[in-house]
Amino acid sequence: MTYSQPPLLFQPLALRGLTLRNRTVISPMCQHAAEGGHATPWHLVHLGKFALGGAGLILTESTAVDPRGRIGTADLGLWKDSHIDALKPVVVFVHANGSAIGVQLAHAGRKSGSQPLWEGGAALGDAQMAADAEPWQRLGPSALPAGPGWSAPMVLDAAGIEDIVQRFADAALRADQAGMDVVELHFGHGYLVASFLSPHSNHRGDEWGGSLQGRMRLALTIARRVRAVWPAHKPLFARLSVVDGSREGGWDVEDSIVLARELAQCGVDVIDCSSGGLTEETRALPVPRGLGFQVPFSARIRAEAQVKTQAVGMIVDAAQAEDILDRGQADLIALGREALLDPYWPHHAAAALGADPGYERWPVRHGVWLAKRAPGLARARADQADGTSFTSDNHKETR
Repeated sequence: MTYSQPPLLFQPLALRGLTLRNRTVISPMCQHAAEGGHATPWHLVHLGKFALGGAGLILTESTAVDPRGRIGTADLGLWKDSHIDALKPVVVFVHANGSAIGVQLAHAGRKSGSQPLWEGGAALGDAQMAADAEPWQRLGPSALPAGPGWSAPMVLDAAGIEDIVQRFADAALRADQAGMDVVELHFGHGYLVASFLSPHSNHRGDEWGGSLQGRMRLALTIARRVRAVWPAHKPLFARLSVVDGSREGGWDVEDSIVLARELAQCGVDVIDCSSGGLTEETRALPVPRGLGFQVPFSARIRAEAQVKTQAVGMIVDAAQAEDILDRGQADLIALGREALLDPYWPHHAAAALGADPGYERWPVRHGVWLAKRAPGLARARADQADGTSFTSDNHKETR
């Protein structure tokens, strides 16, 4: 395949006053390693390594705007001012190593309170939630549980909805004080806002339910409130489950196109295109999980809503990522589990696409050693290919 020069993946992207050094994004990944919502050394190392790895933008895990709306007991938070200083060292390190950093703001709603995946991922019982140090309560548009094993949420009234909207805005202000470059609003995966969007979880008859416009009202209200307090020169993202993964008649692509258009009018700059998660019945997801399985969603949102998009989901190598950009299916490429497998994926992709043949993009403290090793390693591989043994004398010459 012939690539543009430089490859699109490594062309900078300007978003308002922020210019990303390339189009690679580290997707939010729950770590369940915070203490009372505060970032810990785990977050510095976990997120910092992706800056060393060359990512253009690094997004934190889902960060709670309300202790009642945490996914798990050890989630990051921005619901109080003491969380700000805990995040600052992470921001400073990421910036010092050339990447931008953003925070994904979320409220888990009726899916609040679950075990980490490595402990089974099951819903916490009411007694477990009541025993936690922070207040915890499942909230939703209607008294419908997220699935078997989940308790029914408390139905939000108008005052409760206003409280949630303001919590998002307050958390965005704290994100700015922490030095974050981007805020992403989590409107997917069955969490609070997504539960308002779907007719299968929102049975309200008031202004916050019923019609598509009513079900979108919470998402749009949060986006407007956050955009009003989030600095004008900083980009605002929104993550959507473009299809909600529920049975027939749920939230679908056409609904997401309408919402994406209106979010763009509210000042959202990028739609992060995910899918599924409305209920715990993941077998209902109508999208086979193959390579790039969510890319068609990104392509349709980008083309039909006329807004920048971020593709995510089983994007595994440089050629695939470059092809997505070259076809105009997305503006940004997000990596999750692939980045866990290879935190240096952007550097390896740059080499694969011919954008960095000599380790110039690597942190100098790494790149200088790798460049020094490269000639000897190339000779050793050539010797191995033609059957020449790799002797100790060769090793002495090249180490």
